[in-house]
Amino acid sequence: MTKIKICGLSRECDIDFANETKPDYAGFVVNFPKSRRNVSPDRARELASRLSPEITPVGVFVDERPEVIAELVNCGAIRAAQLHGSEDEEYIKNLRALCRCEIIQAFRVKDEEGVRRAAQSSADYVLLDGGQGEGRRFDWKLAENFPRPCFIAGGLCAENAAEVMEKLRPFALDMSSGVETDGFKDLEKIRAAVAAVRRFS
Repeated sequence: MTKIKICGLSRECDIDFANETKPDYAGFVVNFPKSRRNVSPDRARELASRLSPEITPVGVFVDERPEVIAELVNCGAIRAAQLHGSEDEEYIKNLRALCRCEIIQAFRVKDEEGVRRAAQSSADYVLLDGGQGEGRRFDWKLAENFPRPCFIAGGLCAENAAEVMEKLRPFALDMSSGVETDGFKDLEKIRAAVAAVRRFS
């Protein structure tokens, strides 16, 4: 069954939307001021504490110090770490030494070489994306027959969820801008996205 992650939660009402619609994962962009969805570690901890326990809270990080991630994991605020920067195998090894959580490593897919690099990651899961949270879709043909469970991101919404699931059979879909209106999470769009994934699965 394909899972769904709603990423970029930053407001109390976003948590309410997640608790109502029950995605499998809820993502918090931590310590990345370039993102309009950015929250501080303390804010991520506060918001995650309000999540339904059946939803896995994910911290999304860009070249963050491993100690910051480990602190959020070890206090129970997040149960998965998504790495969206230039983190390498040594970084993942160091992070694993500090805490135990699922690690999702994101890769920008521009060509077959990017797909090959993703397949070799030691992370628990890889995420294939067209950008870095800009809602940019990549050429899905590049990820056909991808050899391991993966998250797919980049321009996803309720309207194209079935198409990408049919073509790629991913472990999970990761949505953010596709479930927003005017830059904010939209309950109706989240409802539609979760329903689309559940229907297919």
